[in-house]
Amino acid sequence: MVAIQFAMLFVMRDRSWGVTLLAAYCFGGVINHSLMLAIHEIAHNLAFGHARPFANRLFGFFANLPIGLPVSISFKKYHLEHHRYQGDELIDTDIPTYIEAKLFCTTVGKIFWVMLQPFFYTIRPLMVNPKPPTLLEFVNLVIQLVFDVIVAYFFGVRVLLYLVLGSLMAMGLHPVAGHFISEHYMFKKGFETYSYYGPLNWITFNVGYHNEHHDFPAVPGSRLPLVKKIAPEFYDDLPQHNSWSAVLYDFIMDPDIGPYARIRRRTVGLTS
Repeated sequence: MVAIQFAMLFVMRDRSWGVTLLAAYCFGGVINHSLMLAIHEIAHNLAFGHARPFANRLFGFFANLPIGLPVSISFKKYHLEHHRYQGDELIDTDIPTYIEAKLFCTTVGKIFWVMLQPFFYTIRPLMVNPKPPTLLEFVNLVIQLVFDVIVAYFFGVRVLLYLVLGSLMAMGLHPVAGHFISEHYMFKKGFETYSYYGPLNWITFNVGYHNEHHDFPAVPGSRLPLVKKIAPEFYDDLPQHNSWSAVLYDFIMDPDIGPYARIRRRTVGLTS
């Protein structure tokens, strides 16, 4: 996928803005979103295994290049807490804030909220659970900036924007971005996590097998269908989604579903 995007730098060099935006939404953004889910696999040390964490980090830097924005290390820092403390009001930054739930609860508001998901995924951790930047985050930033400058210098800013805008658009109102909502928004009361077993799993490292992933986060995406196959009694009867596009439509149009449709748990700690 990285090689394809490198080749696209040459393909997009002399294209118009219209073709650039169309290609970014329909093609480049899909590949970059798939690379984000490769980074999700890498965050769980599933590329080289748990015994070689630094190899996973280096591979994460490489997979990050076509995305245009440094996300690999920061994603790992917060995502693993989402697994350990799912739904925790102070730790799980996957949960929308009360401000989001209040401001974007109408049909029109939810359209804008879906389109602005890249913004909320970036800003929300800084508001809910801020952490000091790590050395590897600075390394990720420097590597990405060097790559972006090289692309802009040799291919032009428009080609760089093909990469960056594709990443942003494919995280918003886009079929592959439906997994953001399908995974944990409560479409059926009492059920917190949902799986999707459709064809978009072929380009998203089986992230649709989300109940299976949360039960066994150390199992790579390529093996999650086997988890479901050997333990059907645990998964077949759970509510599931059949289409990520339908998930986006239902989320936007159904007044009973919105950014507030999440299970939220109060943080519990020891009192002195």
